[in-house]
Amino acid sequence: MAERSAFYKARQKYVSHPLQGLGAYLLFGFFKIMPIDLASAIGGRLLRAIGPKLGQSKKARNNLVKAFPDKSAEEIEAIITDMWENLGRSAAEIPHLPTLDCGSPRLEIVGLENGMATREDNKPGLFFTGHMGNWEVSTKIGDALDMEMMTIYRAPDNPWVDKLFKSVRKGFRGELVPKGAKGARKFAAFLKKGGHAALLVDQKLNNGIAVPFFGRDAMTAPALAQFALKYDCPVIPVRVERLSGANFRMTFYPALTIIPTEDREADVLRIMTEVNAIMEGWIRERPEQWLWLHKRWPN
Repeated sequence: MAERSAFYKARQKYVSHPLQGLGAYLLFGFFKIMPIDLASAIGGRLLRAIGPKLGQSKKARNNLVKAFPDKSAEEIEAIITDMWENLGRSAAEIPHLPTLDCGSPRLEIVGLENGMATREDNKPGLFFTGHMGNWEVSTKIGDALDMEMMTIYRAPDNPWVDKLFKSVRKGFRGELVPKGAKGARKFAAFLKKGGHAALLVDQKLNNGIAVPFFGRDAMTAPALAQFALKYDCPVIPVRVERLSGANFRMTFYPALTIIPTEDREADVLRIMTEVNAIMEGWIRERPEQWLWLHKRWPN
């Protein structure tokens, strides 16, 4: 235990080092001075060349084999390469996100009426999406609906990098709260007051619940369903797609049909099963745009 603690402290010292933050700021500045299309193209080419050679690709490969057992090795490798390009583009586009205007040729909005319906029902509202396309574009949900929006995010380990991301997000409507017990309490209080919030729901949560995802149980955070049931919230799926280059489409889908029963545990599982099925459908259509790098399924 002592050895593990020492290793953890050493790791934290490394990831928090100011030089890492300096590197992030230099890259941020490098891409910011370029037009967004050029920055996106360069970022995509860099990671397309480097990413498949990194050790993280093994994790992506294992996930893809589990998700698509019928795909050939060549098809799997093509998805991995395209995934790295999407990730590189997304990173290079971050300095330019405040300039993306909802409804412009750069950011097409579809199904806005589905989201706008939550403004008139005198209820809190929940929107969910995942790590697809450039998922940072999902922070524009509040802009698209012209309403304040709260979002829970996972703060980067390096506080310098976290500060950089916060600087980019300052112009977005609403508030970003860090993941954790304190953030969850703030999130719940916001919904209780009738607020609207967005969640990324596609990552593994070790102490979550087992929910089918690509034909296998995946440990899934139940918070979306729990909040929806507790506060009688409509739940709106929101999909962000990369169309070409640095051009995107944000689609608001009709709210889920939620009929509570006396079995709250079964209700939560039913809601999250539908959520995972929706996400799976999006991913199957554009597998190269999902972040396959996190460990979604147990060994």
